[in-house]
Amino acid sequence: MGFRFTTLTTAALLLLTASLSFAAGTIKIGGLFSVTGPPAFLGEPERNTAKMVVDSINKSGGIKGQKLELVVYDTAGDATKAVQMATKLIKDDKVVAIIGPSTTGESMAVIPVAERERVPLISCAAGSKITDPVKRYVFKTAQNDGLAVAKIYEYLQKHKQNKVAILTVSDGFGASGREQLKSLAGKFGMQVVVDDTYGPKDTDMTSQLTKIRGSQAQVLIVWGTNPGPAVIAKNAKQLGLKLPLYMSHGVSSKKFIALAGDAAEGVKLPSGKVIVSDVLPKNDPQKASLLAYVKDYQKQYKAEGDHFGGHAWDGVMLVKAAIEKGGATTEGIRVGLEGLKDFHGIGGTFSFSNHDHAGLNKDAFVMVEIKNKDWVIAK
Repeated sequence: MGFRFTTLTTAALLLLTASLSFAAGTIKIGGLFSVTGPPAFLGEPERNTAKMVVDSINKSGGIKGQKLELVVYDTAGDATKAVQMATKLIKDDKVVAIIGPSTTGESMAVIPVAERERVPLISCAAGSKITDPVKRYVFKTAQNDGLAVAKIYEYLQKHKQNKVAILTVSDGFGASGREQLKSLAGKFGMQVVVDDTYGPKDTDMTSQLTKIRGSQAQVLIVWGTNPGPAVIAKNAKQLGLKLPLYMSHGVSSKKFIALAGDAAEGVKLPSGKVIVSDVLPKNDPQKASLLAYVKDYQKQYKAEGDHFGGHAWDGVMLVKAAIEKGGATTEGIRVGLEGLKDFHGIGGTFSFSNHDHAGLNKDAFVMVEIKNKDWVIAK
């Protein structure tokens, strides 16, 4: 009898230990960020932010007693490498979701892998085509470039300017922005009088700017990511180009100001609210999250938390919310994400559905202006 009791007790203890071990297990999520290479100004703050948020979640007890484990690979902005690393995250690391990649081109390349393997991908890139049309397992945190274009065009309407020159980079981000700039022009009463491009590695855009200077354009809209837009701002200043200069949200970080120097003064662009979080109204529903993020990033990395790092903050926190809602499986996360409403993140207030995997509207943006090497809300 004593032997039987001891055996049963041992068995019960083993079951209890197994159950506790399962509860204390980890949930693996992946990160694909361009930490090096030309898009490093995107990927480095994204990687840093993702690590910071995961550490914070784990210090607070994890998700339903389970810790998050973040597995990050550097894609260096290379689409082929991004596909290889996505496959590795799914096949070898057994992640239940992937945050990233950092760029539109990489994201478009990785989408077939996520869809085929049925693993949720939460892109940190802006291209509208990432989620339009909707793909079952693909979501995004960066505000759509269509929303950014609408924000600029509304601002120009307000200031009674309707003749625009556009200068877009010839990559995935630039092509998507160019498409939106042209397709939305009529809706907002805009006339595109010059439509020109530049290469991602170009180091002088004087010829394009000279052509624009001789046109009827009232403003110049540049669509690209660093360093190209900074070069254009410098070239424009050197040429004495008097046109107001607008940029895309692809340069919404202090890196652009550092690269462009004095030529950045007066540049306007649509941005997520994080870079002007301290001057937002007290009743803004995002303000608490924004201020907390900026403070935490500054404390940990001795730098300002920016628009791009915010995409990763949203990615990790959206996965957390989805797991709490639908469970820590790939399908549970997908269903959980689709059911999330009014999630106040860094990039905006997200509301997903089965027909909307971008989740934001144009109110996620504010128009900002660079004054005295800092950001202010444009008037």
